[in-house]
Amino acid sequence: MIINPRKPTSDAPTNGGSDVLGQSDPASASSTADLAQTAARLRLAITRTARRLRQEASGNLTPTTTAALATVERRGPLTPSDLADIERVKRPTATRAIRCLLDAGLVDRTPDPTDGRSALVSITPDGKEQLRRLRRRKNAYLAKRKGAMAPDEVVPLERAAGILERLLESERPSSSGDAA
Repeated sequence: MIINPRKPTSDAPTNGGSDVLGQSDPASASSTADLAQTAARLRLAITRTARRLRQEASGNLTPTTTAALATVERRGPLTPSDLADIERVKRPTATRAIRCLLDAGLVDRTPDPTDGRSALVSITPDGKEQLRRLRRRKNAYLAKRKGAMAPDEVVPLERAAGILERLLESERPSSSGDAA
């Protein structure tokens, strides 16, 4: 379904001119509706693109374990609690992902020298190779799609990538500080 951001929808304010924020200015009501429609279109496009990239990679890892492996590569060595915080998942979810990665030989677990009750997880050479293969497949898919686009369509995508990166970085917990 294609949503026309200029065409009113059933989601448009109908409460006597007030929008969802209680504003009665028609311009702000229109702007709020436009923002909501754009957000819906963007959400759908991002979700479908992410799904397609996962399909292209077609590895034997789940999205959760792939994300955990990439985080360990980028930020490791990490404790399971640190991984859970960065990935914004519960500790048991991070522990299950680590167990899968350990079983596959993609990460190593060593005692934490500063806390004898904990362990540090780091990526193995096989883990790095797995991520390299997954990224290569995903990048090839996007490059092929980008190659079929008109040049005037590519520039806005490049700008959008930077904007999306900034949006994501602005939401990172303060403890995770670096760029993905």
